[in-house]
Amino acid sequence: MNETADLDADLRTLAGESRAWPFIEARELAERVRSAPPAKGYVLFETGYGPSGLPHIGTFGEVARTTMVRRAFSLLSDVPTKLFAFSDDMDGLRKVPDNVPEQEMLRAHLGQPLTDIPDPFGTHSSFGAHNNARLRAFLDRFGFEYEFVSATDCYRSGRLDEALLLALRHYDDITRIILPTLGSERRATYSPFLPVSTRSGRVLQVPVVHHDADAGTIVYEEEDGTRVETPVTGGRCKLQWKADWAMRWVALGVDYEMAGKDLIDSVRLSSRICQAMGGRPPQSFIYELFLDDRGEKISKSKGNGLAVDDWLMYAPAESLSLFMFQKPKTAKRLHFGVIPKTTDEWLDLLRRYPSQKPAVQLDNPVWHIHGGEPPRAGPEVSFTALLNLVGVCHSENAETIWHFVSRCWPDVTPVTAPIMARLIEHAIAYYRDFVKPQQNYRHPTPDESAALADLARELSAAPDGADAETLQTLVYEVGKRHACFIDLKAWFQALYQILLGQSEGPRMGSFIALYGRSETIALIDRARSGQDLAAVTADS
Repeated sequence: MNETADLDADLRTLAGESRAWPFIEARELAERVRSAPPAKGYVLFETGYGPSGLPHIGTFGEVARTTMVRRAFSLLSDVPTKLFAFSDDMDGLRKVPDNVPEQEMLRAHLGQPLTDIPDPFGTHSSFGAHNNARLRAFLDRFGFEYEFVSATDCYRSGRLDEALLLALRHYDDITRIILPTLGSERRATYSPFLPVSTRSGRVLQVPVVHHDADAGTIVYEEEDGTRVETPVTGGRCKLQWKADWAMRWVALGVDYEMAGKDLIDSVRLSSRICQAMGGRPPQSFIYELFLDDRGEKISKSKGNGLAVDDWLMYAPAESLSLFMFQKPKTAKRLHFGVIPKTTDEWLDLLRRYPSQKPAVQLDNPVWHIHGGEPPRAGPEVSFTALLNLVGVCHSENAETIWHFVSRCWPDVTPVTAPIMARLIEHAIAYYRDFVKPQQNYRHPTPDESAALADLARELSAAPDGADAETLQTLVYEVGKRHACFIDLKAWFQALYQILLGQSEGPRMGSFIALYGRSETIALIDRARSGQDLAAVTADS
């Protein structure tokens, strides 16, 4: 066995003990595969997408988390894997989205499969094809490895025919599982099969008056009451969604699929249907939903959510992946305010990674975010410090910020430190949209002015080349000896309010090292003299 093989074996052993949730999930899946190896020759992960709207942050989260489990499984097992991004594009259009053109045209096609409706944007063969293309572009943008699968293609190509006939043979079993969950009116007309009308082209929710498993047909009532017999195969029917989900698991052999907490009942019912059809439900993982800044559930109809592009305007995609990695079974507040903190956590984890032992590296979220090969984080500066540097400079010019960075780290350039280059652009955008409108400087009290003068003297006397930790200790010591501050928290809050115009801020040592001691002393002098820092620093 060569050295690489030894290393792989060691990592597999460590992965078998890792506490990171993707490895916990992967170990359970590996055990499932050992007890019943997949006849298809690979382990299938699946994520679902309803293409009546555009991909959103939940789509990103589900694919990112599933990919993390898939990578973890690949370290534990030699069984090949695939990830299907499945689009339910044969669903009938129930409602015209508000954010698309050609509203009247779309209203005329309500109820028809999304792949049969003309594209309101005029760029693809259908509305479903348009949104499927958006989904693929969305996933490709983040480098996800997946196979795109269309429900329409599966139904109409015959790929699902065998499973559909199996569902027809278990028609009564499926009905018995679903009926107790429905209201009395819906129970009276429920059928797991939804015929596609040859007259209107709509996916119909109408009574099925007869089903014949041997013939592979159903008889249903058209909207005008006419009875029509149709095969259930070849795309002439589709299944109601819970039955459809179960049938898909059987037909494709899905081994692993995640779902949001709002789909717990659907997972349970679809699993029962899958078992009734003789299949084995996939291993499932239920994740919590996001909350807004007020703790309310995020809803597309309310418009209180945060889009992927919103996050990517102000921070790297890897920081969003970290947000998805952290505590997936805990409801978390998703709003603009969490972006800087999450970005700093990502940077801190990146910086720790190279010095960690392999077992700790596998527990580190960046192993999962970066596919086992995290990049170097670059200079030891936080995103929060960059934000405050942009704020104190009142500059939206990246070259101005690079001046300070290059002075601290002469060898650092946009080419040698691409992460830093991205962070500077993000910091400028975040400052412009969130920090600048809220900046509110205040003048120091006489006691605070004396403390600031003391700080300026200590900074002036500090040795050349004093690093961030040395400067942080210096700031601590100054605050301790001024009784006007009840604790160090009050001292730092005063610094943030007086010098930065904010209620919160960075580690002052790191900020001073980045901004410069002489510049910080000059800032203190201007604050003590009563000058308007917003105006003065903008002109300096």
